[in-house]
Amino acid sequence: MDKIKVMNTNLANKIAAGEVVERINSVIKELVENSIDAKSTNIKIELIESGIKKIKVIDNGIGMSKNDAMLAFERHATSKIISDEDLFHITTLGFRGEALPSIASVSKVSLTTSDSNEGTSIKIEAGIITDIKLSSLLQGTTIEVNNLFYNTPARLKHLKSLYAELAVIIDYISKTALANPHISFELKNDDQIMLKTDGQGNLHKTIKDIYNYEVASKVIEIKNNNNDYEIYGYISKPEITRSTKNSMTTIVNGRIIKNYELNKTINDAYHGFKPDNKYPIVILNIDCDPTLIDVNVHPTKMDIKFSKMEELKSLIIQTIQAGISNKNLIPNIKPKDSPSTPTIYKEQTLDFDFIQEKDENVKYMPTIYPIGLFHGTYILAQNNEGLYLIDQHAAKERINYEIYKEKLGQNDNSYIDMLIPLVIELSPKEYQIFKNKKDIFEKLGIVVEDFGLNSIIIKTRPSWLKTKDEQVDLRTIIEFVIEMEDAFNIERFNEKTAIMMSCKLSIKANQNISLEEMTSLIEDLKKCQNPYNCPHGRPTIIHFSNYEIEKLFKRTGF
Repeated sequence: MDKIKVMNTNLANKIAAGEVVERINSVIKELVENSIDAKSTNIKIELIESGIKKIKVIDNGIGMSKNDAMLAFERHATSKIISDEDLFHITTLGFRGEALPSIASVSKVSLTTSDSNEGTSIKIEAGIITDIKLSSLLQGTTIEVNNLFYNTPARLKHLKSLYAELAVIIDYISKTALANPHISFELKNDDQIMLKTDGQGNLHKTIKDIYNYEVASKVIEIKNNNNDYEIYGYISKPEITRSTKNSMTTIVNGRIIKNYELNKTINDAYHGFKPDNKYPIVILNIDCDPTLIDVNVHPTKMDIKFSKMEELKSLIIQTIQAGISNKNLIPNIKPKDSPSTPTIYKEQTLDFDFIQEKDENVKYMPTIYPIGLFHGTYILAQNNEGLYLIDQHAAKERINYEIYKEKLGQNDNSYIDMLIPLVIELSPKEYQIFKNKKDIFEKLGIVVEDFGLNSIIIKTRPSWLKTKDEQVDLRTIIEFVIEMEDAFNIERFNEKTAIMMSCKLSIKANQNISLEEMTSLIEDLKKCQNPYNCPHGRPTIIHFSNYEIEKLFKRTGF
């Protein structure tokens, strides 16, 4: 007896929905992307109970004819690709032809659309068209999805809380608005506006609409290209960070993507300017020939594959580092009039005239004069522009770091005999790695020999290693080289060693220093390539303007 049978269309669509419609936001993503592909300039999303009861997307795009509207709910029906060759030149957000039939199979859908020649209204329940009639000729499309997952209770049961689902939706629409500043977006939930942008094509203005005035006033515009890629966008100053990578928005040919390598590259470009466990706000547009990327790697189309990835990564790092290296990065502390309350959407009444302050576009370390020490840790300094606080340990770390990074880069392998040789016991695995890397230690000015079973003895130290805990530091260096199981990277070694030594040789917190020492430290800090951050990315100096101080004491009228 034959056992293999062809599934009926509705069952196949429900299975496809398991990949395409993972959660409420999956539906919104597919519908909004269709609206964008339809050349809409105004898109409204209205939700009831975070979309579980109703999702309504209204656009002013090119609309559809009656035949196209009916065919759109057939599986693999699409206007966006026709031939195999089209897969290598995808320029639209959607192309699979799976979204609408998948959504319709797990909900009750109504569609009203017009291409200005004819208007059509269609109702579909569980994937079956139940009603077709004429509608108005107002160009555009309105699609309403009701009672999502009503016929797949297992999927409904595994949804997150309504608040969690709404948070994901807001995040997606926010990123989509950043990717499409020329489109006006409005998102409502239970008649409350969650998000709104004006669609005027100004990305900087859209950043203010999505984030806030403060963030938008502290972003830097970047733009660059090579033979294959063009990049453009805004990056936050190092003082503006988040605890997750979610605020790094990458957009490739208009498509929002999530790519581990790109996120890591962006974060690496900030190395030394911020703590490693904090992440910048970045909106990065990448434009390229469609043949250089493959978007057909996952049903959600959120990840893509790149050709010439190394060239792209190099372009991103160079551009971001150039953007932040020549700016005034001293955080300007502003007092708050009242405790802030988290608000998803707040209408802004401020004029959009907050392009960077005059001196913020230039690398700038002001001339300041020390006047005292706070808690034995923070140098108080002043000039005509206000009050400055300098973390003496962080500042000395930066100074030492740049000195040692330069010395280590000179590849000086001279050494000094140790008065007391250092014996280190290794695990069998570490010992085998050491044997393969013995020549590396000699190049670093460290003479190492075998000393019994899985043990080594260090007889010299590099002449540049001048710390109080040289034995501890030598042990750290040995361990670091051994941990690098792949090819030894001298740049990574120099970086880590310079950071270690700069920290150990710096002034500590709660260590009182004289005014003369404060003046000398400030002058040395001014000579640094990056005077604004310690090697770990923490700020070295912050600024309170005269206006801000007067505001705190109510000496100003504002």
